[in-house]
Amino acid sequence: MRLASYNVESLFDRPKAMNPLDWSVGREALQQHARINELFEEPDYTPAVKAEIEDLLTKLGLAKADDGGKFARLRQNRGKLIQRNPLRVVAQGRDSWVGWVELEREPVNVKATQHTAMVIRDVDAHVMAVIEADNRPSLRDFSRVLLSQVGATPYEHVMVIDGNDNRGIDVGLLTRKGYDIDGIRSHVDDGTLTSRIFSRDCPEYTVRTPSGERIVLLVNHLKSKGFGSQKENNDRRRAQAEAVAKIYRRVRKNGQRYVAVVGDMNDTPDSDPMKPLVKDTDLRDIFEHETFVDDGRPGTFGNGAKSAKIDYILLSPSLFKKVTAAGVFRKGVWGGKNGTLFPHYDTMTKQVEQASDHAALFADIAI
Repeated sequence: MRLASYNVESLFDRPKAMNPLDWSVGREALQQHARINELFEEPDYTPAVKAEIEDLLTKLGLAKADDGGKFARLRQNRGKLIQRNPLRVVAQGRDSWVGWVELEREPVNVKATQHTAMVIRDVDAHVMAVIEADNRPSLRDFSRVLLSQVGATPYEHVMVIDGNDNRGIDVGLLTRKGYDIDGIRSHVDDGTLTSRIFSRDCPEYTVRTPSGERIVLLVNHLKSKGFGSQKENNDRRRAQAEAVAKIYRRVRKNGQRYVAVVGDMNDTPDSDPMKPLVKDTDLRDIFEHETFVDDGRPGTFGNGAKSAKIDYILLSPSLFKKVTAAGVFRKGVWGGKNGTLFPHYDTMTKQVEQASDHAALFADIAI
């Protein structure tokens, strides 16, 4: 069985603020978007809260029109948040209106989507965790249409559970015929009503192999470093890693020998936030396996630097012992300013056409 993990960075469309070539372009808008939606959840809009909402609406370009922003738009579905001329918040709290600020979206480069399909075709995993999937219908249609167009077989099973990220970047699973998804357990609601643990979700997928063995996969996309306070980001990522470790221990305690924790953890193995997973459990990284093909680049994101080792396939000891081969697949990544750091597809002629900034990881397991 080949197990893989791949951050596809959206399949068909993505928020405009999430510019794949220059994250600094929309970073402030992403921060403002996150903060204003956080403020909307306040039960009482005090003068200070109202003032901050008005300031953020202005910065997002929404002071004059609900759809006036380059990166965002205001949805006022029921009740009224604001009046204009001059701009002022008239809602008194979360219960007095229904709405939010959402990010404007744009299509992903057509060639980039095709190259994503080519990566998935060439990795040819029986079970693939997909990070930053748009939603289940998009992933299903991508499998049916795009994989067929590049000469690959569509996946038999496609599963995505909507997570907590209102940008629409979720985690999911693709499995081949014979690799049935026998069980699903979501952790999207772990935490409190106003403070969920997982930025997306940490779904537990139980997959039955053709041999009858069962593997539990915990698919993750932990809090990024992209914007906001780095201390708060690190604290939240560590709390998420601790929560994943707790789920892993519970699954193992319940008698499951074969467990994989996979995905984009947004941090390096030697970081403090990753310690609960890579140091405080018996999980093993496929990069440490004797069969792992080392291409000289220790990272998984961008140019593959050591500081960019953020994608993982972590295996329980029993599963790690059954690995027969492992590696990293970079042909969908541009690699350097001019795309010359490592081989990529000949049809990738510029960075915007890359499949993803993330390399795909895989492990072959005799099970």
